[in-house]
Amino acid sequence: MIGGSGVVSRIGSSVEDRRLGRSLSGFFGALGGTGARPAAQAGRDLRLDFFRGLALLFIFIDHVSGSVVTLFTMQSFAFCDAAEVFVFISGYVAGLVYFGMLERRGPLIATAFVFRRVWQLYVANIFVFVIYAALVTYVFAQAGDPGFTAEAGLAPFLSHPAASIAQMLLLRFQPAFFDILPLYVVLLACFPLALFLMRWHPLLPLLPSAALYLAAHYFGWTIDLYPADEHWTFNPLDWQLIFVMGAIAWRAGALKRRLLPLWRRLRIATVIFLAACAAIAFTHAFHGHPKFHWLPVLMPVAPWEANIDKSNLSLLRLVNFIALAYVASWAVRRDATFLSSRAARAVLLCGQNSLYIFCLGILLSTIATFILGTVADALWVQLAVTAAGVAIMMGTAWLITWYKRTGRSLSARPAPALAE
Repeated sequence: MIGGSGVVSRIGSSVEDRRLGRSLSGFFGALGGTGARPAAQAGRDLRLDFFRGLALLFIFIDHVSGSVVTLFTMQSFAFCDAAEVFVFISGYVAGLVYFGMLERRGPLIATAFVFRRVWQLYVANIFVFVIYAALVTYVFAQAGDPGFTAEAGLAPFLSHPAASIAQMLLLRFQPAFFDILPLYVVLLACFPLALFLMRWHPLLPLLPSAALYLAAHYFGWTIDLYPADEHWTFNPLDWQLIFVMGAIAWRAGALKRRLLPLWRRLRIATVIFLAACAAIAFTHAFHGHPKFHWLPVLMPVAPWEANIDKSNLSLLRLVNFIALAYVASWAVRRDATFLSSRAARAVLLCGQNSLYIFCLGILLSTIATFILGTVADALWVQLAVTAAGVAIMMGTAWLITWYKRTGRSLSARPAPALAE
């Protein structure tokens, strides 16, 4: 889906897919998971694929404007949402893949492969933008409602196409839904710095990362977008912290054994904290819906909006996500039975083909928003378009996996003898 056959083959055979398929040393292990096996017995940790796939599905649903299903995703039951999960797991996989390469083949090769992946993500972002721009400007305009182009963030593109394309190549023009991939590109491009620090100590990258996060909050540092009055939806100066936390999570396994008794005593307090966050987030999410406006809120609106600032990754969002990650590490065991079910496998495949599925979700959420905004927005339509989008994403993930397996099996067969 991401570009021509050459681009697809490069992305599909990326170092992440090859290394991740061979070894995952325990998702959230450094956060205190008690279900992880010893490293010698570790295979592919299906929890990693499951949570990443679930985050991709939630991102698609959250992007479908006007759908009641958005009330039942992670953002309605926590101060954070699927974006934190996606960025954290991306950092986790980056640390797992490239630190091993750094140890085996040296900093030059590791850095080269990091930037190879950066280039793949950059090309994917451009290619999907071309399809997105064509979809919005042509289909929406033909439907007689060009106002959707403004809602989709393409008004600058229509008025100044040359400048918009140039700024898009610099990652400074980000229409609706085009904020996570540019963030991922920037974070991964800076990742070699964290890799080199991790060689000295697993937690060393956390020091400059936390310092940058605090400085950005204190001084109000942001990065401008095009047009000039816009800023990054996900400020890289703040969101780099959660990416680095993911990268060092799998490297801090030794600390887990020392702090495990303390973490066990914190379990009850963490669950209570998450329950309070869920109650507050739930009342605000449902109160904002026209049919549930009668529901009282548990926190005044003004402090609520200030405390969950997404663009700059507010401290409350960060703490809420860390608590969720900690609970997930021991509540969902590595050998959990449900991970072997058919329903879980459909989600797992989405997580194993994350770049393809994420890009597909951008286009599907655009089409779904258009249908609800111009065709019909009845409850059954909201459920139908959301379910159809999820089904298409799962079906595409299965198809990509089938192609990969078929390609591997064909390449493993001996070449047929030539007839004399």
